[in-house]
Amino acid sequence: MLAQLLDHGHDIRVLGLPKAPVPLHCMAISTGYEQRRNEVYSWDGTQRGTAPFVIVQHTLVGEGRLDFSGVRHRLRPGDTMIVTLPHAHRYWLERGGEWEYFWLVLNGREALRLARDIIAAHGPVLRPDAAIVDRLAASCLTLLDKSMTSPGAASLSAYGAMVALYDHAFAAADRPEPDLSPALRRVIAHIENNIAEPLHVERLAGLAELSRAHFVRQFTAAMGMPPSRFVWLRRMERIERLLVATDLGIAAIATATGFAGPNYLAKAFRRHAGQAPLEYRTSARLSFD
Repeated sequence: MLAQLLDHGHDIRVLGLPKAPVPLHCMAISTGYEQRRNEVYSWDGTQRGTAPFVIVQHTLVGEGRLDFSGVRHRLRPGDTMIVTLPHAHRYWLERGGEWEYFWLVLNGREALRLARDIIAAHGPVLRPDAAIVDRLAASCLTLLDKSMTSPGAASLSAYGAMVALYDHAFAAADRPEPDLSPALRRVIAHIENNIAEPLHVERLAGLAELSRAHFVRQFTAAMGMPPSRFVWLRRMERIERLLVATDLGIAAIATATGFAGPNYLAKAFRRHAGQAPLEYRTSARLSFD
């Protein structure tokens, strides 16, 4: 299907489909296959409105850049970016560069749920195999077909793209778990069970019975990020769950997630999500209605 999409050529479609009388919770908004070369191309995830949606973008040629909550990524051929909005990220083309890709914009609570779970587990950049890329390309090509005007068909293609990424992220039965030493497993369990407590790197290194430098090296090699980043992301995930699933105030959530106070939490969360905590609560709950 990727070969057929390439044969189809560069194209964009905004799906102006009639609204389904019964809500469809994974829906395509737009799709396209584009090439950018030596031009200004930059998208800021905090400047694209307040309605939540998902972007899936697969790089074919060239290279894009992504800054996701302060972490820089190079988007090379074979990489698939998945982000939810609004969120504190930006992706762009470097001056003089080239970037060719296909993409889908989706909304609905199921699209958002799957996207958030994938990002929480693997981050915003995936490297799926050829079979998964073919499934993504098939969704894009089907949605580009102007004869496709049914909301149900559009939802089916949108869901097909999301479950393809789900299969890459979670469904491979033979995917090995990270080879963690007993010491690192002990540290991760401690983090999960004590997220409200101070979790300084020195303390975690002590739990692992390693020097600070040796612990940071081992943890980063095993988990793909340093321990301080791991703790920060776990706290952000806990905050997101508490905002959506409870009516706790920001001060109580700060206490439950290890922040010194509501102002500090609000500042950190805005850097992570591109929204104030209460704005996130409102938009996330609307997306699940």
